[in-house]
Amino acid sequence: MLEVLTMGRIGVDLYPEQTGVRLPAVRSFAKFLGGSPTNVAVAASRLGRTSAVITRTGADPFGDYLHEALRGFGVDDRFVTAVPGLPTPVTFCEIFPPDDFPLYFYRYPKAPDLEITPSELDLDAIGSAGIFWVTGTGLSAEPSRAATLHALVSRAHRGITVLDLDYRPMFWASRDEARSFYRQALPHVSVAVGNLDECDTAVGFRSPGAAADALHDAGVDLAVVKQGPDGVFASRRSTGERVTVPPVPVDVVNGLGAGDAFGGALCHGLLAGWELRDVMRFGNAAGALVATRLACADAMPTEDEVRRLMI
Repeated sequence: MLEVLTMGRIGVDLYPEQTGVRLPAVRSFAKFLGGSPTNVAVAASRLGRTSAVITRTGADPFGDYLHEALRGFGVDDRFVTAVPGLPTPVTFCEIFPPDDFPLYFYRYPKAPDLEITPSELDLDAIGSAGIFWVTGTGLSAEPSRAATLHALVSRAHRGITVLDLDYRPMFWASRDEARSFYRQALPHVSVAVGNLDECDTAVGFRSPGAAADALHDAGVDLAVVKQGPDGVFASRRSTGERVTVPPVPVDVVNGLGAGDAFGGALCHGLLAGWELRDVMRFGNAAGALVATRLACADAMPTEDEVRRLMI
């Protein structure tokens, strides 16, 4: 049985090796495995959890690279299939520390990871995983939307089911469209994770407490609201717990992988049954550690590395 099974975006990240300059001035790039739910699976694996990802690539050399990278990180790639005729996505970024990291997605004419179909899903694996993790981007287009909702309904609240709100405006026609499909997904998940803007998209509230209450009303037990420099707020309906944990101060190199490191750490802490405040502290430290490094997947820390930062 898998401890962490994620579903959704994958691609090749090309990060500039020269920071603080616009892309036209960049001379060289480093190549990495990318895609938020894929990075979460990597982060969980680095923390000692068995993990896999459900996704699709192009039938091309970049797709081959992603399979090799997943296996290298110890992530099961059996649910990663190819889509003939669609190229593996590539994402470029610009790096302006400490808080400006523009992303440029090349997912044309359509990303293969949006071609996941309900019929190809291994519902036994989805139902038995300790944590099943899906994203808002997976709801942005068919057939991935139908596959994501089918997976959530079929899981039937077994184990821990996470929706990473993951709102990317460029993938949607409007915020209202995204909200309508988030509302279909939320009753089937036990945990929702998002920043203030993503919570606004999902439930129409930007303040942490109000957003958490609205997520609870939608059926979510644990609401995790990321507040940037104000840390993270978490609210668990079943116990009445509410905690706010400040961020870990670091010198930021690239903040793009911090949220995915937090996600892997969240999975690790929830599976271990830690107290809510301890889960959030560990997640914050994992995210902070990755923010001090250039890469995302390659930068995911071990538990010992996170613990050392927490001292």
